[in-house]
Amino acid sequence: MPQTIAEQVDEFNVGFNDQIGPRLADVFAREQQDLVEGGVPAGAVSVGDVVPDSTLLTPEGTTTTLSAVLAGRPAVLVFYRGAWCPYCNIALRTYQRELLPELDRRGVALVAISPQKPERSQEIAEAAELGFPVLSDPGNALVRTHGIRTEPSAEARSAHTDLGFDVADYNADETGDVPYPTVLVVDADRAVRFADVHVDYTTRTEVPTILAAVDAA
Repeated sequence: MPQTIAEQVDEFNVGFNDQIGPRLADVFAREQQDLVEGGVPAGAVSVGDVVPDSTLLTPEGTTTTLSAVLAGRPAVLVFYRGAWCPYCNIALRTYQRELLPELDRRGVALVAISPQKPERSQEIAEAAELGFPVLSDPGNALVRTHGIRTEPSAEARSAHTDLGFDVADYNADETGDVPYPTVLVVDADRAVRFADVHVDYTTRTEVPTILAAVDAA
């Protein structure tokens, strides 16, 4: 049986925490605890909401719209933080391997959306050999309409600097704003039939859960 995302994350965390050391590991652990304690924000996207049409950017920097990409199909929308996030990479690779073939058979689109610059979307699409659209939402415009915007804590961003990167260098608007990792299942009219918002960014929606939601929509 293929590993779940949670199992892959557990394996990754062992090596990652050893690599970054206890001080930085504690910073990220505190951030995750604070996010969990804060819970899903009031007003976050939920079943029955309608995803508005939005202007997005392709990895090549071309302007498109969500409606053009979906072309009237039901879809699974994956909001992720960016190519810099190892948990996003694990999830997207798993969705490519295990989710995309099943969605193709059902005639359902799969689209990943982040606030990062188009060239960063290109990086992750090529590195993970993704066969589905990976789009940029500059300034988290679509994310804000769904109430799922957040940002790394000041301590976490300092830890990122220690690790040699800054989220703002990846984002199209040069801020640290990111979405809570979220999966939406929408129908052909972009009405939300399933919403799963993860305040703990190390956890993600598993493939069987998504497929069950698609089949129930």
